[in-house]
Amino acid sequence: MSKTEREKMLAGELYSAFDPELQALSLRSRRLSRQFHSIEPGQPEQSRALLREWFDQIGENVWIEPPFFCDYGAHIRLGNNVFFNANCVILDCNYITIGDNTMCGPAVQIYAASHPLIASERIKGPELGFPVTIGKNVWIGGGSIICPGVTIGDNTTIGAGSVVTKDIPANVFAAGNPCRVIRELADPSRSE
Repeated sequence: MSKTEREKMLAGELYSAFDPELQALSLRSRRLSRQFHSIEPGQPEQSRALLREWFDQIGENVWIEPPFFCDYGAHIRLGNNVFFNANCVILDCNYITIGDNTMCGPAVQIYAASHPLIASERIKGPELGFPVTIGKNVWIGGGSIICPGVTIGDNTTIGAGSVVTKDIPANVFAAGNPCRVIRELADPSRSE
């Protein structure tokens, strides 16, 4: 039995974003986005209810400051106490998983989306998606870009404006373009 385009997308295989199922999922996301952005300030329960409908999983005390954009929403998994400041973007053509107590500064961009590197393949239109996993207790500074397929470990801080192209371990401060480990941070689970 052949895979659907969505199954190919989530498997990290070439897929067509113009597939009717994916187009319907994208349209659903745009409609929910419009509703989210029309919620009056001071209505946190209404915001969270809409996020629960929009995203695959959402923990307690999640706050996303508008404006916010995502492709589908259906592939976003957020833990408890997750915060996104204004102007954040998630391209969720694969799963984006974010652990508890993680905060993102303004204009953070998280991309699962990719395209073939070879021009002759790219111009045919297929796309690729690779999951992104961000651990617990992570801080991502404003304007940072998290690239497809990246994992960021628990208790890590990513400096503002970083471009994270490779995995970053737990308990470090990392920054730059490309992002690299600057120094280790104390592991809060270790008693000294």
